[in-house]
Amino acid sequence: MSYLETNAKYVPSGPRKLLYLNWPVIVLLCAVAGFGFLMLYSVAGGESARWMMPQIKRFGVGLVAMIVVAMVPIWFWRNMALLGYAGSLALLVAVDLVGEVGMGAQRWIDLGPLRLQPSELMKVALVMLLAAYYDWLPLRKTSHPFWVLLPVGLIVAPTMLTLAQPDLGTALLLLIGGATVMFAAGVHWGYFLTVIAAGVGTVYAVFASRGTSWQLLKDYQYRRIDTFIDPSNDPLGAGYHITQAKIALGSGGWTGRGFMQGTQSRLNFLPEKHTDFIFTTLAEEFGFVGASTLLGLYALICLFCLVSAIGNRDRFAALVTLGIAMTFFLFFAVNMSMVMGLAPVVGVPLPMVSYGGSAMLVLLLAFGIVQSAHVHKPR
Repeated sequence: MSYLETNAKYVPSGPRKLLYLNWPVIVLLCAVAGFGFLMLYSVAGGESARWMMPQIKRFGVGLVAMIVVAMVPIWFWRNMALLGYAGSLALLVAVDLVGEVGMGAQRWIDLGPLRLQPSELMKVALVMLLAAYYDWLPLRKTSHPFWVLLPVGLIVAPTMLTLAQPDLGTALLLLIGGATVMFAAGVHWGYFLTVIAAGVGTVYAVFASRGTSWQLLKDYQYRRIDTFIDPSNDPLGAGYHITQAKIALGSGGWTGRGFMQGTQSRLNFLPEKHTDFIFTTLAEEFGFVGASTLLGLYALICLFCLVSAIGNRDRFAALVTLGIAMTFFLFFAVNMSMVMGLAPVVGVPLPMVSYGGSAMLVLLLAFGIVQSAHVHKPR
């Protein structure tokens, strides 16, 4: 029995739960979504029906769903963790068999009114199952090799299925999000140091093998690495996206060109301007000030989640809050890094800002679980 179940009499009940919602997080999420609505209106050339209105409707549905999820006791979501993971894993397998192909990747399942991306569900399901696992596992066994292997397998299975789609960005989010829960649960740092050392050694071997008889990658794959390091090597080909994104970022200056005055987006130089590269449009129109404001809102959301997790004495609730906060952080950190040329372009949307249904709805449901953990902690 969890800490929350044994202290249920100290947990708010009924309509009083609404008073205990983490309202600063809700306000911040609405502010971030507001940025998204403005930018979708801008990149559509002042047309609201194309991207902005569908996004507003999705956000409204997601916000209601988040509050509904928050009203359900957190122990219920702990008990549903295994079912959620199994269902998400089955959907990932189904994508490989009957999934829709788009832009060279097979990542979606058509459910009629909704085009579902199961890997988005898995980001939350994986965090929930790992949090439930370490809530069940006695602390003394956390770092035992036998009990470390199971969560590693739970992480590797969906990561490999996601890589096969291919979707490197989401695979990285699954890998790092799962590792974060393991680290927060108290798994010995030596395991992580070993994995990091192996990763560094692999990267060194890849570069050292270039041009030798035991070359580890194909020549075209090395050319892609060269383009990432210096996009000017192929400005009209593989380096086009990041080159145009850097031009937009630089032209914004301190205060930007003004709302709907960004030339890179309005003249269609920016690729995927309403999804993966929407941050560059924001930076061009609102400059350093606008981009920093959005980054500050993201940071505050993560901070409030961290404070909530630290103050929660239930192990599952604290771990699931930390895991979802880290997944959210990785979302915007990876997106911003890739459009600035600090990371390869891997197709990760900007949370609550980029146009899309699956990512926004799943993210709001995830924050519903964070809210449930916050509402139902003993006071």
